[in-house]
Formats: sequence, C-alpha cells, structure tokens
Amino acid sequence: MSKGKRYDEPKLNLKKVFAVIILFVVIIMCIVMLKGILAGEEEKQEKITSIDYFSAYNNNKWGVINSNGDIVIDPSYAEMIIVPNSKKDIFLCTFDVNYDDGTYKTKALNGKNEEIFTSYEQIEAITNIDENQNLSYNGQVLRVQKQGKYGLINMDGTEILPCEYEEIKALQGVENAILLQKEGKYGIVNNEGKTLIEPNYVEIQGLGKEASQGFIVKNQEEKYGIIDISNKQVLETKYDAISKIHKGDYYVVTENGKQKVVKKDGTEILNGEYDEIVAILKNPENGIIYKDNEKYGLMNLEGTKIIAENYDDLKEAKTGTFIVKQKDNYGIIDQEGKTLVEVKYKGINYNEKADIYITEDENYNNEILKGNYEIKLTGMVTNIDDERGYIEIKQEEGYKYYNFKFEEQKEADIFKTNTLFVSKKDGKYGFLDKDGNVVVDYIYDDATMQNTYGYAGIKKDGKWGVVDRNGKVIQEPTYKLDDYLQIDFIGRWYLGKDLNMNYYRK
Repeated sequence: MSKGKRYDEPKLNLKKVFAVIILFVVIIMCIVMLKGILAGEEEKQEKITSIDYFSAYNNNKWGVINSNGDIVIDPSYAEMIIVPNSKKDIFLCTFDVNYDDGTYKTKALNGKNEEIFTSYEQIEAITNIDENQNLSYNGQVLRVQKQGKYGLINMDGTEILPCEYEEIKALQGVENAILLQKEGKYGIVNNEGKTLIEPNYVEIQGLGKEASQGFIVKNQEEKYGIIDISNKQVLETKYDAISKIHKGDYYVVTENGKQKVVKKDGTEILNGEYDEIVAILKNPENGIIYKDNEKYGLMNLEGTKIIAENYDDLKEAKTGTFIVKQKDNYGIIDQEGKTLVEVKYKGINYNEKADIYITEDENYNNEILKGNYEIKLTGMVTNIDDERGYIEIKQEEGYKYYNFKFEEQKEADIFKTNTLFVSKKDGKYGFLDKDGNVVVDYIYDDATMQNTYGYAGIKKDGKWGVVDRNGKVIQEPTYKLDDYLQIDFIGRWYLGKDLNMNYYRK
C-alpha cells in the first residue's frame, strides 16, 4: 500500500508579514491622529462658540478680557470700555475726555484691536435702566453720530436709521423700544429700526416693561393717551395723566385731579373714595388695591371695600392671596382678610412659576412655603431657575438642589456640562466629579459653584482664589472679597463690586 504524499508546511514570507505590520501600525496612527484632530476641532469649536467678552480693570486702567481669562484689549484706557453684547467682539472706547466742558471722543475696536465703524464721529452704546435701577446695554444696535445728528447701526455696522435725529436713547425700563427726537417731537422705533410711533409727541413713556404693552403719549395740549405697538390709538389723548397700572382692557387715568378706572373704549368703571389706585388685580373683576391715608386696602369695581385699609403694603401674589406688611413685618392673607401666614417675616416673595412663597428673617435665612403654607425647605435660597425648574439652597451641609416638587436633585443632573461639584465634609469644602470622586480635597473654608466658563472660587483663611474645570488651582487664595455681593471668577480675574457694571478685575 503506497503512502500518500505529505503536504509541506508553507514557508513564512517575512516581507509580507512586515508589510502587514507596517500597514496595521499606519492605520492605528491615522485613527489616533484623526481622533486627535477631531477632538481638537471639537474643543476649538466649543471654545469659539462659548467665548464671551467682558470689561476688565487693572492698575487703574480699563481693557477687555474673554471668558478664557485672556486679555483681548490691554488695560490702558482711563475710561471703562463698554462691551454692549458679550457675544460680539465690539468694544466701545471713550478717550480725550474734557471734564470741564463735557466733550469726549469715542471709537469702536474689534477683537484684533482694530478700529471699526470709522465713518462716524461718535459711536456709543444705548443704555437702559429698569425699575430696580439695574443698568443694561442694548446688544442689538449702536447709536452713531454724523454732523451733529444721530442714527442707528446694527452690530454688523449696517445703518438701520439715518443720522437725521436730534437725540436717540432707550425708552427707560422698556425692552426693544428706542426713543428718538426729530424737530422737537418724540417717536419710537424698535431694534430693527422699524417705526412704532411717529415722532409727533412731546413725551412718551412705556406702559409696561415690554413694547407690546403699549405706550403712554402726551400731546402739545398736555393731554395723555395710549398708543399700541402698531401705532393705533387705544385710549383717546384727553386725560390729565395716565398711570402705568393696567390689566387687560382696564386702565387707570386721572381727570380733574381724581384717579379712576376706565376701559379701552373710555367707559368709566370706578370712581370711588380713595387717595390713590395702586394696582388692578390679575382678574380685574375682583377689584383694585387702593391707598387711603398712607394705608392699603382692597375694593371691588363697584367701590365696595373688601379689605379695609389696615396695611402698610398690600400686593397680590396669586388670585385670592395677598402679601401684606404691618410695620416692619410681612405675612399672607386671603381676599376676605383672613390670615394665612402670620405677619412675622422681614420679607416675603412669591414665585409664580414654582407657585411657592419665599420668606426671609432678620438673618437673611429663608423658608419656602407651599400648598397649605407649610414649610417645605429652610436655608438660604441662592437661586430659583424657572427655566430648568430647580431651587438652589445653601444649608448646613452645603448647597442642595430641589425641583419644584421638592424632590432633591443631583447637581450633575441639572448642570450637565459641569465638571466640578461643590461638596462639604467635616466643615470643609472640596469638589467632586460627576461620578462622586474627589477632585479637590476638603481643605477650603468656602467654595462657589462652577460657573458657565468652568471656574470655581475657593476660600481659605478669609481670602479667595480660583480653580479651573479640572480642579487645578490657577490662583491661590489671595483676594479679600468680604464686602463683595457676588464671588465669581474668569481665570485670575474676579467680578467687580458694582454688579451693574459687569466687569472683572485683578
């Protein structure tokens, strides 16, 4: 029997093996490089899209920094540089100021320190002040001047209103409403330069905080009326005065020295015995809050008193519920005057979105009341975010977070982009990552929550410093900020004392 032929083992081709190995290595390197490029591009894109700009103050000079803490415009100006829109690299500089005659020069710079919008004699931000005296800048348009006349440009430099007006400024306390003067008369335009009211009046006021609520106008005969946002007459221009108090079709006007409530068609609703109408209730049919002999009460639209004028203040919280003040203390009553919460607090505010009452005692501690006015939370409320639906409250254990159902929330579930989370242990503060691992040891006397730009404040021995998003100390506790209302950092720069000015210093 013959043997079958044995198959020989193939010989190893070393050239082919080396080629395969090299190819494999090249592929791995390409993948790693590609990932690095993509990660870099993502990081770069994130950095670009999240950049904000702020006025900066150092060594008695003003400049600009970005949200990475980098200097964009070197602090070298004697006057504050205005950043009207933190997302735009448009910086307004004032220089050559003559304090004797009030003259000065202005210019606009971009992020490369290049002068822009150079065809105008002056370029200025439009400032607004709300009812609480908070200052803000219009971030959509700039006021410009040519040959002594004013106009408007948008943030791209496009002229949306020609330089032919004697004055242009914000209608104070009203958003998206710009007051302009031409030939001695006033009118209103919006941020797009669209005319809302022709310049035909000697005075214009906002009826509310929004342009959509309409405007109180005054004619040459010293009479007042109401014009809506589409330039239509709402109330005839015939009254001695019109209050900024209104609900729906109900308005408060003054004729012959007496306040009264009228409807938009001029029908007189209420003309009772009182010194002043203070507010119309959310449901006007439920009546008005009035003042008599410096005391507050409630009457219906027929003039019948519902709550006698026994209070130093009376404000509607929600329908049928009122926050009242007697002497220096606050409480809550219903529409029949029945006490719901004892008048014993130093302050009470109502949050409509969360449907909660926040009380305050003499030490600024808060109680949060809900439902039948039972106490749901105690501590120091530091923030109520209506959009994300959470309450931030500082308690003995540190900062805690609750939704509007008073269910405790993890900080990482609310602030999904944060990398650090404040934690307190044995009376000291540190930081954890989103998985609960200690990133910064518990060695600090206090700490702030990580801000939008990734920085968090740390306090030790009475001084503040800052860590970055990785928990790395980039400024040892150095700054004494005891009298600062808000502690916030961008890099080594800390938020200025005057929050209205919104600037950083070091």
